[in-house]
Amino acid sequence: MQIAHSPPKLTALLRLARLDRPVGTLLLLWPTLAGVFLASGGWPDPRLLAIFALGTIFMRSAGCVMNDILDRHHDGLVERTRDRPLPLGDISVHAAMLWFAVLAIGSLVLALMLKPMTLAVAAGGMLVACIYPLMKRYTYLPQVVLGIAFSWGLLMAYVEVEDTLPRSAWVLFTASLLWIVAYDTWYAMVDRDDDLRAGIKSTAILFGTADRLIIGVLQGTALGALILFGLQTQAGLFYYLGVTGMAATFLHQHRLGRRRDRRGCFHAFTNNVWTGFLFFAGVVLDAGLWPWVRTLVGLD
Repeated sequence: MQIAHSPPKLTALLRLARLDRPVGTLLLLWPTLAGVFLASGGWPDPRLLAIFALGTIFMRSAGCVMNDILDRHHDGLVERTRDRPLPLGDISVHAAMLWFAVLAIGSLVLALMLKPMTLAVAAGGMLVACIYPLMKRYTYLPQVVLGIAFSWGLLMAYVEVEDTLPRSAWVLFTASLLWIVAYDTWYAMVDRDDDLRAGIKSTAILFGTADRLIIGVLQGTALGALILFGLQTQAGLFYYLGVTGMAATFLHQHRLGRRRDRRGCFHAFTNNVWTGFLFFAGVVLDAGLWPWVRTLVGLD
């Protein structure tokens, strides 16, 4: 998104919500929309897709604003975050809080279009998103809390469509959580030296020199959980091709981050946009093409 010619305050608001950097939104969007398809057992209601897509954008933006409000005294100490609007003084804390309220209200309006049970689940997700920034002060596992927050939309999708959370939904949630912890550890490796100086905790610091090994274990376990989910739900060929595509990106990420330098780890992190897209594409193709292929070749 080009925001260079926007009024300065508007530019600061857009940057505060990361609307100029869509990577995080896409990392949340692909698995959430895949969850809507999987919960629906095929092509979902377009209205439901729109609500979850817009809700993803609002929730992620609100989470970023809250993160920056709580981290405003720390971001200036980290190379990657020192040019954010609050450390630079481009926007006041009061304005940031009003912006968070606007985004949170937008999320609430969308949530009110869903079932009451889904709304209750969404409230839990908002709570997790709000406490996430605090976790890096008290625990070395903030990436786990982020994984829970970013996977919450999967649970909402199942509650909205099926009015319950089947065992397969929890398997999908677990796979998503493990994947997110893995890619956010790549992200934390970018800031590891700065975080150590600033007293900020992360899995990158906790894992130490075993970081790449543990990322690989997390990724492999996530793939195993996705295969288990496919077996539980009788997924088709395209679903497994999507999972295979994910595995290929994981291998590529380890090549990118093999030296553990900032640039390589950051590229390994951003490559997960393709990881999520390939899974989403496999789910969509499986919902639309695989049933047609089965009918064409006489398997049904």
